[in-house]
Amino acid sequence: MKLLIQPADGVAPILAAIKSAKKSVEIAIFRFDRKDIEAALKAAAARGVRVTALIAFENRGGAKSLRKLELRFLEAGIIVARTSDDLSRYHGKYILIDRLVLYVLSFNFTRLDIDHSRGFGIVTSTEACIKEAAKLFKADCTRTKYASKTETFVVSPANSRQVLGAFLKQAKKELLIYDPNISDRDMLRILQERAKAGVTIRVIGKASGHNELDVQKLSGKRLHTRTIIRDGRHAFVGSQSLRGAELDSRREVGLIVQDAKVVKKLSETFEADWKSTSTRSAPDKSDAGDAPADDSDAASPREVAKAVKVFTKELQPLATTVKKAVRQAVVKAGDDVLNDKDVKDTMKKVVKQAVKEAVKDAVHEAQDALPPKSAA
Repeated sequence: MKLLIQPADGVAPILAAIKSAKKSVEIAIFRFDRKDIEAALKAAAARGVRVTALIAFENRGGAKSLRKLELRFLEAGIIVARTSDDLSRYHGKYILIDRLVLYVLSFNFTRLDIDHSRGFGIVTSTEACIKEAAKLFKADCTRTKYASKTETFVVSPANSRQVLGAFLKQAKKELLIYDPNISDRDMLRILQERAKAGVTIRVIGKASGHNELDVQKLSGKRLHTRTIIRDGRHAFVGSQSLRGAELDSRREVGLIVQDAKVVKKLSETFEADWKSTSTRSAPDKSDAGDAPADDSDAASPREVAKAVKVFTKELQPLATTVKKAVRQAVVKAGDDVLNDKDVKDTMKKVVKQAVKEAVKDAVHEAQDALPPKSAA
């Protein structure tokens, strides 16, 4: 069993997996904009590998792109199946190679997820997991009902509520959780009960009503993975958050693993992210020595107003640059990105962080350029 960590591992392991296929590639797609992965799939089909792509019926703002992808795949000799519209969303991401190796991913086949977001993937050759994944793939391709027969292969809405609820209840010491939005009442109740029983619970992401939970936002990267590490010995990696829609009305796929090396790497990554998040969210004390000892050195309201006026005027060229950059991004990525909330939010965060860092550097440079104050 192996662990993929994004954005560190990048797209290379996915390309290598497709290139290694000798008989078949079966891939479930929710979002897709990677030309390199598309080229690898087409090359596999060209050399005689049976490539089947199960493509989501729709995703928010991207149905048009998915239909174009289907046509390109069909032209390249790739078998295309489209998911049903019986569930609110088909959000699972996984790949089967020759029915011998299974890749279960928390990230989409997109530049945003692979290059700029925290995501994980589990690579396994466990026979039971491969058998279940193949059964699920066939059921969703043929739009027939899927019934789960194993608790390590976690599928929404088939068994995820029961399996993940039990997984949380078994925590004795610690739960480390990546989750963009924990909001399901039953799952929150279980977490609160575990916290009251003395289990340490830390969440990178969001959680509703989290009085007993220690919750922080991820810094420096977009959070996309759904991952739970229990007592440093077991872990869940998948596409479903602990919220009602992803447990009960969407197709989500994940794995529960107990491979010691995989769990250790997940724990180490969480701790590094937690430390980085804690450091960034804490007050910046690096310039504490430059702070005025009292209010005598503080700027007056008139001086502040003057500085803001000048600053606003000087920012106008920046606004023009940002508008130009956004237009170029839309031209290159397609106008579908305008309807994608995740993309827009990420673009806003990138601009905000860039401006913040630029202002900080500019302030330091301006301070260095000022002549020293004469002693009073």
